[in-house]
Amino acid sequence: MHASAARFGPLQDTPARDYSQKLRLFNALAAPELRAALASLDLRPGMRVLDAGCGTGETLAWLGAAVAPGGLALGVDLAAPHLGAARAALQPGALLLQADLRRPPLSAASFDLIWSVNTLHHLADPAAGARALAALLCPGGRLALGQSSFLPDMYFAWDARLERLANEAVRAYYRDRYGLSEHDLTAVRGLVGLLRTAGFADVQTRTFTIERVAPLDAPAHAWLLEAIFRGTFGERLRPYLEPADYAELTRLCDPQHPCFALQRPDFHFLQTLTFVVGGR
Repeated sequence: MHASAARFGPLQDTPARDYSQKLRLFNALAAPELRAALASLDLRPGMRVLDAGCGTGETLAWLGAAVAPGGLALGVDLAAPHLGAARAALQPGALLLQADLRRPPLSAASFDLIWSVNTLHHLADPAAGARALAALLCPGGRLALGQSSFLPDMYFAWDARLERLANEAVRAYYRDRYGLSEHDLTAVRGLVGLLRTAGFADVQTRTFTIERVAPLDAPAHAWLLEAIFRGTFGERLRPYLEPADYAELTRLCDPQHPCFALQRPDFHFLQTLTFVVGGR
């Protein structure tokens, strides 16, 4: 598929858009929970699995190991930079395909399991995306949709007020940049209904808690510092906060400041990771 200037979905993704660093950091942070979710799916050697929105490939490697020997694990992503990062990280011969999940160039009834984490909300019509993925499943196949942050994340356990204001500022930023309403931003919570609308039966759910406390391990520190404290709670939020609140947020996010949150002995981070699995 050739890269195009056309934009896909509410977050204005393109084949050239690059989330690689953020994806690698999240997969490192959530590796224990992602592996536990994968283990709960009872994959067996010889199965054929699809990682829809495979990103930088970490989960694709785990899926491949779970269905070996004799199985097949294919990763599909829209973004060329993500697939380049996956090729660099995975073993030679890893199966990767650049494609639009709304129109995947794959044969119907080809897979026993489709795994897709933090992906369908990037589509303009998630229900159509779920139906397109459903068509790729063999009879009895399953679609496992994973989504982080069904519940509000906790960053500042000692200051719920500032945490609430920061989250509201992030939503306001997304509203102004992407034209997304509060309803749009929280629609991911409806994955059970999404699967049932797409014709799935026996829909089951399981929520894992990504919980980290001080002193943080290296993956948690890297994710929070780069993806959240620098990438989310940065200059972009200044217009949406009172000066005093923005100044306090800045102090908590600054590694050089004595008040840096990730160095506090009472730092406690919580994030949910929910999987909704439906069968054909």
